[in-house]
Amino acid sequence: MKAPPFDYARPASLAEVFDLLAAHGDNARLLAGGQTLLATLNMRLSEPALLVDINGIAELSGISVSATHLRIGALTRHTEIEDSPLVARHAPLLAMAVPHIAHRAIRNLGTFGGSIAYADPAAEWPACALALDAELIVRSRSGERRIAAADFFVDVLTTSLLAGEVLVACEIPLRGPDWRHAFDELARRHGDYAIVGLAVAARRDGELVADARLSFLGVGNTPLRARQTEAVLNGRRLDAQAIDDAAAALRTELSGEYAPMSDLTNSSATKRHLATVLLRRQLAQIAAQ
Repeated sequence: MKAPPFDYARPASLAEVFDLLAAHGDNARLLAGGQTLLATLNMRLSEPALLVDINGIAELSGISVSATHLRIGALTRHTEIEDSPLVARHAPLLAMAVPHIAHRAIRNLGTFGGSIAYADPAAEWPACALALDAELIVRSRSGERRIAAADFFVDVLTTSLLAGEVLVACEIPLRGPDWRHAFDELARRHGDYAIVGLAVAARRDGELVADARLSFLGVGNTPLRARQTEAVLNGRRLDAQAIDDAAAALRTELSGEYAPMSDLTNSSATKRHLATVLLRRQLAQIAAQ
């Protein structure tokens, strides 16, 4: 299929973007990497009157580090994250997750901010942002505001961005050497959407788990922190009994309000089982670290 007709604008500044969004409202769509938007256009799932190409705005790109956080611009390509020594050092969870994103050709064009703003519950970056306590920085004509990842993802493909706001960057707090990370997902083929995935960040206090963050993708309408399961792990040695107890807690946690959504090929029970498999694997990996 072909995309519906639309007008095209390539602003050189955020101020121009805000003017275009104010003038066209819901009839305008931002174009970043285009790896999702262009597909939805061609399938006539999206029919904007105006495409606002933000790729000419240099301030939206790049990776930098300060004394307190790692900052990733919204237009930063997946491959830039994949190849970045700053990311490998200060946010290794992202370096672990990025090879799971589609294929290299898509990672060359797709953007970090585009994935976050699209809020696909099966995407890797939203789950990682949640596990890492990231802050999403958004701007509009009214100024700038910061939104915790835990408050940003509202529902399927829905965020707390307001009309006229643009996601400009993500800031991830720097962690000490006592933090451990793991990421994995299960898909039918490499590059397919994940059936279930898990991003883990855990602070170790000697032999004990002091602060566990378990963020699942592909389970609910948004990335899901398994907080009841985290509570079972905190304050304990990460031994076989703790992993067994965590797996039992996760089965319970994913059986009630947070039962996984079934899809065309996987039942809720299958996803719950696969989530438990990933939990066991990654906790064993954390213990080995």
